[in-house]
Amino acid sequence: MRTTYFDEDDILVIHLSDKPIVREVSQNWNTHISYAEDGSTVEVVLLEARASGAYPLDIQHARAA
Repeated sequence: MRTTYFDEDDILVIHLSDKPIVREVSQNWNTHISYAEDGSTVEVVLLEARASGAYPLDIQHARAA
């Protein structure tokens, strides 16, 4: 998984897989999800990420029990 933030455009891309994208679905005006042929999620694109509170990410690390 990798994330890319485009500061000028306030766009956050969360890239989950290197599989080819075959379908993209808009969940609403600022959230777009791309899928591979097998139905798995390839990436999520968030428009106005900082304005909506999605960026910066709050990352928490935990240890397995």
